[in-house]
Amino acid sequence: MGSRGASVLLTRANRIKTKLQSALEASVLEVEDVSYQHAGHAAVRDSTANETHFNLKIVSTKFDGQSLVKRHRMVYDLLADELQSGLHALSIVAKTPKEVSPN
Repeated sequence: MGSRGASVLLTRANRIKTKLQSALEASVLEVEDVSYQHAGHAAVRDSTANETHFNLKIVSTKFDGQSLVKRHRMVYDLLADELQSGLHALSIVAKTPKEVSPN
């Protein structure tokens, strides 16, 4: 099976991981699907999408010198197509390696 067919089978969580890891070269990348906590909320009640809410923890040198807002914007820009196709909300923790273990 070619890569095109394989990408269709990937879950949203796996697509998120792939996109973020590829662009940010993260040393830590955690993607937690918390959609079940929001199943009855009005914004997703009538949606057919299952994977709608995620907690992200990202540690990357690409965040060096970037404000928190800029870091979040980087993540949102990388996931723009997901946000337009059913992804509803992200909770983002975006840190540099120095911020995680300052020496």
